[in-house]
Amino acid sequence: MPRVSPGILSFPPFRGLTRQLVLWNLGIYFVLTILGFASPGAVYNIASIFALDPASVLHGRVWQIVTYAFVHAGASLGAIFGMTLEMLSLWFLGSMLEQMRGSRWMGELYFLSVIGAGLAAVVLGLFFSSVGLGFTGCYGALFGFVIAFGVLYGDMEFMMIPFPFMIKAKYMAVVSLIVALAMLFSVLHVFAFSELGGALFGYLYIKFSPRRGFAVAGSETVYGMRNRYYRWRRRRAAKKFEVYMRKHRDN
Repeated sequence: MPRVSPGILSFPPFRGLTRQLVLWNLGIYFVLTILGFASPGAVYNIASIFALDPASVLHGRVWQIVTYAFVHAGASLGAIFGMTLEMLSLWFLGSMLEQMRGSRWMGELYFLSVIGAGLAAVVLGLFFSSVGLGFTGCYGALFGFVIAFGVLYGDMEFMMIPFPFMIKAKYMAVVSLIVALAMLFSVLHVFAFSELGGALFGYLYIKFSPRRGFAVAGSETVYGMRNRYYRWRRRRAAKKFEVYMRKHRDN
C-alpha cells in the first residue's frame, strides 16, 4: 500500500465520489457476509447474477462487466485482508486523483478500467475453461489508477508500506506491470490478465480523455450546439424582420 510524500503518513480526505465507491463496496461486502452465514445458497445465487462469469456475459448478462467490481464475498482471513487492502488503496489513490483531476474524470477512469478488466477476463474465458464463475473485485480499476499516476505524475514519490523506502510513481507502474506479466504464467493468470486489461483501458482513457472527462466535454458540446442553434434562429428572425420592415416601407 503506497503513501505519498516523505513524512506524510495521513490519507487524503475521505469524501466525494471516492467515499461513495468505498462505502458501496463495504456495504455490499457486509451484506453478503452476513447473508452468507444465514443462507449460503442465497449468496451463491447473487454471485451467479452479479459476479463475472464470461459464459454468462456472452449469453446476455452484460451488466456483470461492471457489477463484478462491487462483489466481495468471503469471511476468511485472506478475504478480509484482501478487501481491506482494496478499500485502502481505493481510498488513497482515488482521493488523490479526485483532488487533482476532478470527480467526473476519476469516476470515468474507474469504471472504464473496471470494464477493461472485465472484458479481458471474458476474452480469456473464450480460450480457457478455467475462467469461471466468481471473478470479483476492483483490482482492475486500482491498476488503472496506478497507471494514471505513472503517466500523469511520474515523479511523485510514494512510500511502499510496509517497506521503508520511496519509489516514484512511474517506477511503481512499471513494477506493477512486470509483476502482472509474470503472473500470467502462474495459477493467477486470469487475475493478472484482467489487471492488464484494466491498465490498458485506463491508459487509453488517460491519453484520449479531455481534461475534465468525456461527460463534461460531451455536455459542453451539446450546450455549444444548442447555443449555436439559438443564435442561428435569432439571426434568421432578424433577417425576416428586416425583410418585413423593408416591404412595409416600400408600401
